Amino acid sequence: MSLTIGQELPTREFKITRESLVRYAGASGDFNAIHYRDDVAQAVGLPGVLAHGMLTMGAAVQCVVDFLGDSGKVLDYQVRFTKPVLVDAVTGATLIVNATVVEIDEAEKIARIDLSATADGVVVLGKAQVRVRI
Repeated sequence: MSLTIGQELPTREFKITRESLVRYAGASGDFNAIHYRDDVAQAVGLPGVLAHGMLTMGAAVQCVVDFLGDSGKVLDYQVRFTKPVLVDAVTGATLIVNATVVEIDEAEKIARIDLSATADGVVVLGKAQVRVRI
């Protein structure tokens, strides 16, 4: 696999629905009602049901994993959650992820790929960086 600084990986779109949230809750064990009930989310001051942060984070890195073809090449992955992903009961939400190679250490065979993740036009992850073995 050859990477170059400035190389953009294919943009990915992930549809997140209320069903996605229920499935993720079952897999993760995170059954916090803010992830599936509007009334509970609003009662604690949220604008609506939110996607799980780890679901958002996991979906975002998937574009890098798919490009590499091997999740074992991911050495480190860090993000800052900047805004929640609001998941409408009818239309859901669309997470759009762009990835760009920003650093390559040929001696160590490690590259850094920065991610940009937006949901419905809102930046939801900041300083999203993936270090990968090349």
